[in-house]
Amino acid sequence: MASPKAQARLFVEADLRPVATVPLSAKQAHYLGTVLRLRAGATIAAFNGRDGEWLARIEALGKADATLSALERRHPQAPEPDLWLAFAPIKRAPIDFLAQKATELGASRLWPVFTRNTQVKRVNLARLRSNAIEAAEQCGRLGVPEVVEPVSLENLIATWPRGRRLLVPDETGGGRPLAEVLAAAGSASAAEPFAILTGPEGGFARSELDVLCKLAFVTLVGLGPRILRADTAALAALACWQALLGDWRRGPAFEAHQEERS
Repeated sequence: MASPKAQARLFVEADLRPVATVPLSAKQAHYLGTVLRLRAGATIAAFNGRDGEWLARIEALGKADATLSALERRHPQAPEPDLWLAFAPIKRAPIDFLAQKATELGASRLWPVFTRNTQVKRVNLARLRSNAIEAAEQCGRLGVPEVVEPVSLENLIATWPRGRRLLVPDETGGGRPLAEVLAAAGSASAAEPFAILTGPEGGFARSELDVLCKLAFVTLVGLGPRILRADTAALAALACWQALLGDWRRGPAFEAHQEERS
């Protein structure tokens, strides 16, 4: 007999296992009851980034809270690309858009970085994470990007983990074409984790680029002949990485993952 259809998809904090009781927040209860007009007994999909995706039944649904009962696992947890996005904070609407689309593009970490030309002085991390969660719920991801406390560019450099390459788009024309850099990385015998760092409106200061280009773990890259907005540059770089090194490539590993999910 076919499993019931999931009428919504939610990220939850609780563990997911057979007959587990899963509490929901007031916001989630409002979404299920008021926005979707679901009632107790309806089935939804739930995921927590650890236990895969589960079919769950709404056991109780009030105005301020709700509970689910986990029924069965629909998809096992699968590894996701290890790709960080560090970015200079930008204005509210673009940063919301950036968090959503970076999540859809598979970024595993969202890391605000204050640079010399950054105009935005504060970052609402709760809002950033909320946007990432909503995007993960919509796009079918089994996890949500880690949202990290903002740091200065100087502190980012000082604490950078050994063995992770950092790609920095350089709109001044001093970088190698991104596709060329990624193609070379793809042909290397050993895979290495990557991160992308994008600057603010107006770009990095010349002094910052001078420091970055001297670091062994940094590669300045070009994103074509046009000057891109800060959020566009970040998403373009993520898309290129996914196409050449990430899970957009269709191969044996991809097919095995798809078969496991079906």
